[in-house]
Amino acid sequence: MIRVLLADDQSLVRAGFRALLDAQPDIEVTGEAADGDEAVALVRELRPDVVLMDIRMPRLDGLAATRAITEDASLADVRVVMLTTFELDEYVFEAIRAGASGFLVKDTEPAELLRAVRAVVDGDALLSPGVTRRLIEEFAARSKGPAGPHGLDELTEREREVMALVGIGLSNEEIARRLVVSPLTAKTHVSRTMVKLGARDRAQLVVRAYESGLVRPGWLG
Repeated sequence: MIRVLLADDQSLVRAGFRALLDAQPDIEVTGEAADGDEAVALVRELRPDVVLMDIRMPRLDGLAATRAITEDASLADVRVVMLTTFELDEYVFEAIRAGASGFLVKDTEPAELLRAVRAVVDGDALLSPGVTRRLIEEFAARSKGPAGPHGLDELTEREREVMALVGIGLSNEEIARRLVVSPLTAKTHVSRTMVKLGARDRAQLVVRAYESGLVRPGWLG
């Protein structure tokens, strides 16, 4: 079973998500939180697989709550998916840096929500092309320049190539087509790259890809 914690200050939003998730044979909602402080406390108590976290909440917002969760080594297996009103939320950049595994808009289709929960448990990240573009734009605006490829010494040439493709938002299937390899081979390269760099998921690879200079502004068109 995939164990999910809901964190949103709107009870109707939580109720809607709970009804959908609890109806699935492989997913169960283990708890609900109405603010960031409660979310962090429940995550430490219940150890869910996925947290659906609203960005804007009272007492402690979703961004600070996400950082508290991802910086706790004992919670390394917990994945946080941010809930936003708009895909290009102003906090996208900060939340990915804080360790969020991706984003969902609150009015997403039910099938997409279910796919997303299952995807992050498998180590995938929820980064649409629009969100990826926003990340790169933010890095470009906030950084004087890439820090250089230091820290990537352990990667093979193919792994660097795959990391760059992840950085511009390609899926495993798209990477496989680009490199003329099987999707399984592409997934293996991505997984090995994450392990070598200590990245939680693909979202963190996007960050590292830009910071190292493997991805530069303008690559997304």
